[in-house]
Amino acid sequence: MKNSLILLCIILLASCKETSKETQELPITEKTEQNATSADSNQKKPLSPHTSAMAMVGDAHIHIDYSSPGVRKRIIFGGLLPYDTVWQAGAHMATWMETNKDLTIDGKELKAGKYGFFVIPNQEEWTIIFNTNWNQHGKDEYDEKDDVLRFKVTPKISQEIKEHLEYKVIKATDDSGIISLSWEKVLVEFPFEVK
Repeated sequence: MKNSLILLCIILLASCKETSKETQELPITEKTEQNATSADSNQKKPLSPHTSAMAMVGDAHIHIDYSSPGVRKRIIFGGLLPYDTVWQAGAHMATWMETNKDLTIDGKELKAGKYGFFVIPNQEEWTIIFNTNWNQHGKDEYDEKDDVLRFKVTPKISQEIKEHLEYKVIKATDDSGIISLSWEKVLVEFPFEVK
């Protein structure tokens, strides 16, 4: 009987130590996850995140690649970006657009391919530019002689501020769509057709 009692006490003691170990390990795991979470939240988000807009319109795949700057309480058009000056329509690298099918824009043909997308903002009208030099930093190497398509559009002004530059490719019909960019209080859009 005495031996049975001693054996029972040893078993109970051993199980208490196991429970104690499990209890101690749990907070360490939670703490590690909390530290990882707080480390992630302490990393700074980029001021102009890299993003893209794309859509299928008919059998055309249209892809726009850009960095999206924020307004950050600044006057953008006519301030940070002067009027009547070429802008790479994004931050950092020039914005580019790629299409695998020929398009008709403003009554003109844009052959399938990859193009730098530039604009010249103005209060009354914007000039939209497709340029063969798509791989450049900003507008450092922009040359008008590389333009393959230029046309003008009228900007729409909103009372609400769009904090980050945003492009959209919107399917309108089976073979037509709209490309738009909006930032600050300005929306610029133009239609296209798939050839």
